Amino acid sequence: MNRREVLTAFAALTAFPVVSALAQTPAADPLPSWNDTATKRAVVTFVERVTKQGSSDLVPPADRIATFDNDGTLWAEQPIYFQLAFAIDRVEALAAQHPEWKDMQPFKAVLEGDPKALAATGEKGLLEVMAATHSA
Repeated sequence: MNRREVLTAFAALTAFPVVSALAQTPAADPLPSWNDTATKRAVVTFVERVTKQGSSDLVPPADRIATFDNDGTLWAEQPIYFQLAFAIDRVEALAAQHPEWKDMQPFKAVLEGDPKALAATGEKGLLEVMAATHSA
């Protein structure tokens, strides 16, 4: 297994449906939204091998790690995206360097904690906030 497959397998560990602690019966298809491909079979086989009691490849639960790719599948969407939360925090952190922001939308809305006013600036306003906070 190459590095990419290993990282994919570890990420997939968290995608598997919860196994009943009492029944110890895994789901019929642990990755039902995946196409039936060699990659899926390799991931499932790897996870089964490293999680099966008595396996020579067993990785104890305390030693398991999960690696996540920031591809959008695990982004929090509620109450807001992480990227927007970061941008809002950055506006507040950078405000002292940009006194003009207190009177300039969309930054004024962020600094006043007014989500409705921020939303009213539309995509253009959000992109302006993102550009200002991700380039500073």
